[in-house]
Amino acid sequence: MSKVDRRILKTQEAVRKAVIELMSEKNFDDMTIQDIADKANVSRGTIYLHYVDKYDLLDKLIESHINQLRVLCEAGAELEFIEATQIWTEYFAENHTFFSLMLTSKGAPYFRTRFTDYLIEEVRKEVNVTKGKNEGFDHEVIVQFIASALVGVVEWWFSNESPIPHQALAEQMGRLLERNLS
Repeated sequence: MSKVDRRILKTQEAVRKAVIELMSEKNFDDMTIQDIADKANVSRGTIYLHYVDKYDLLDKLIESHINQLRVLCEAGAELEFIEATQIWTEYFAENHTFFSLMLTSKGAPYFRTRFTDYLIEEVRKEVNVTKGKNEGFDHEVIVQFIASALVGVVEWWFSNESPIPHQALAEQMGRLLERNLS
């Protein structure tokens, strides 16, 4: 595997950071590649070396966060729900600006859909309708219910400027998952 040039990584990080900063100032649709280039202190051509357009850039930014959530989910696969949820809420807190922008009115409208789709994929692995509290329920109803609830709670947390500490959020979400998936 070839090593990526540190200058490329620094440039890509500057561009990603610029997009997030600009999204806190204006709607994504009103943003231009020139705005991003100016904020990142790079040329437009440099951005086009790495991304097709601003939508590709945003898509790759979103995908990188979804992929990191996948990694965290795999790392927490053997943990109890509360401990696994703690890993997620720490990541949300560390990347507060990104998730807050994506889940509020200034965010990219399709992030919520991508996030929901990812959670559906993960919850589907956990739901058991052959025994326990969910016995006899339709598998897909339970999956949709839990994934939508998780998105709603996370969205509420960011939209209301983190009204409880991320540790408390993790504990309560973990307990709710235990109740509904055990």
